[in-house]
Amino acid sequence: MIDKSIFALPGIKGILGLLAVLAALQACAVLGQSWALASALTDLWLGGQVVAQLPLVAIFFVCFVGRQGVLTAQSALLDRYAAAQADTLRQELLRKIFATNAGLVRTHGTGSVTAAVLEGVDQVETYFKLILPKIIGIGVIPLILLVAAVALDWVSGLIMFVAFPFIILYMIIMGHTAKEKASRQHRTFQIMSNHFIDTLRGIDTLKLFGISKRYGTSIFEVSERFREATMKTLKVANLSSLVLDLFATLSVAAVAFMLGMRLIDGSVVLFPALALLVIAPEYFRPIREFAADYHASLDGKNALISLQALIATADNAPDERPVRPWSEDASLALDSVTFSYPDFTALDGITLEAHGFQKVGIIGASGSGKSTLVNLLGGFCAPDEGRVLINGEDVGSLRLTAWQRQVVYIPQDPYLFHASLRDNLAFYTPDASDEDIAHAVETVGLQALVDELPEGLNTRIGEGARPLSGGQAQRIALARALLDRSRRVLLFDEPTAHLDIETEQELKERMLPLMEGRLVFFATHRLHWIDNMDLVVVMENGRVAECGTPEELRASQGAFARLAARLEGGAA
Repeated sequence: MIDKSIFALPGIKGILGLLAVLAALQACAVLGQSWALASALTDLWLGGQVVAQLPLVAIFFVCFVGRQGVLTAQSALLDRYAAAQADTLRQELLRKIFATNAGLVRTHGTGSVTAAVLEGVDQVETYFKLILPKIIGIGVIPLILLVAAVALDWVSGLIMFVAFPFIILYMIIMGHTAKEKASRQHRTFQIMSNHFIDTLRGIDTLKLFGISKRYGTSIFEVSERFREATMKTLKVANLSSLVLDLFATLSVAAVAFMLGMRLIDGSVVLFPALALLVIAPEYFRPIREFAADYHASLDGKNALISLQALIATADNAPDERPVRPWSEDASLALDSVTFSYPDFTALDGITLEAHGFQKVGIIGASGSGKSTLVNLLGGFCAPDEGRVLINGEDVGSLRLTAWQRQVVYIPQDPYLFHASLRDNLAFYTPDASDEDIAHAVETVGLQALVDELPEGLNTRIGEGARPLSGGQAQRIALARALLDRSRRVLLFDEPTAHLDIETEQELKERMLPLMEGRLVFFATHRLHWIDNMDLVVVMENGRVAECGTPEELRASQGAFARLAARLEGGAA
């Protein structure tokens, strides 16, 4: 249950040292309480006055309050430290996600990574709060109390000393079973998270094809497996906690029984017997508390392992080498480029060239590799094989900071931040003037939206705020591109795929002027766009099946003709 990696956390030695001091103070407070209470009761048994015991009672309460103060200080220390470490893990994971351009999400699944960032980090924070004081508590408090117990009565001390390792041994044995159950539960939770998110993101398509109920049943089955795994884990965890608690209780009962028998035969006097009856339960308390939080600690340990595995993924961070700003005489070439996802090859031997302010259309059926090619051109992923050349220089991949600063990316579903409409419009150009924003709003046809919003450009949109239609979101993406004329490379990934034909035609009239004086890659399966392209690339099964001008493609009877026939027949 204890992950050794926690001993490598920054500042952990100091924290463990402070916890050891606080644990020792707790043990001393217990000894003070036991001495004061046993002394007072012994004196009363021997005929002492009640009033004479008031100083001892005061000492007892001082020790009690002092112990609670130590626990409060320990809790505050752990709250700060655990929160700081959890925040560091979350920041490292988010940095990793951005450093890999979401490659981490593609590899491990959206649901799994989201669960790690949100719930997983919280579980790790709880794990730190639970495990750190218990590691020290089990090592420090019983040792101090055992020394005092042996000094008071060696027989009771021997019973306590012998019982403790047996409880530890049983906890280790049960721990292996509980660990396997908890790991299985954690894996099932990751599968369920990914399955649920993927289904939720594709719900429109599933409903369109009439298979949403089937996927709903699939989600139910996965969630049932998770429920069963959770119940099995809880069963093992609760059973182990119950047995450990029972062993500790029986050990305390054994000490009490022996003390009672020896009080009767006179081999032990009242004071040590009473003191040991207070010390014995406190001696076993750390391990009972350890057992009580067994399941929560296992969850936290599994979450920590998952987070560390995600963070340890290779960065593949963008290259910082300089790239000349794109101009009319610049060139970009892909030479036999291949890219594969874990389960299939998305791009296979892609060879492509673009020059200056050229408009390149990328067409093909769904699954042909259009979006992956756009991702590669944007530097969101790096090729497995092949060369990428800018102005004749092999740069390896387009994961170049200087290249990405020249790129405007407009996907099918542009992301709207939970911010004002103005902030969303000026995403690339936060210093844009009111006049520039007003011009962009008018150019892309957003004026009607601005007029109807209660606070105009200051109205909050995005997650949890004012919802917008797909067409409105696309207009915002176009306005972003219009405001930042310094970016000379435009990447469009099916920007009108979810729009009706009337909205698409209106947006098309506003998109075309934005393409002038820029290198444009426009991925789509709607063929009316190709007449506005200088070069058209036809994708099939991850390959460039055909490439040429619109006129050349129409004159051929190759891949373009096959695609046109499929689309006219209603297939995509």
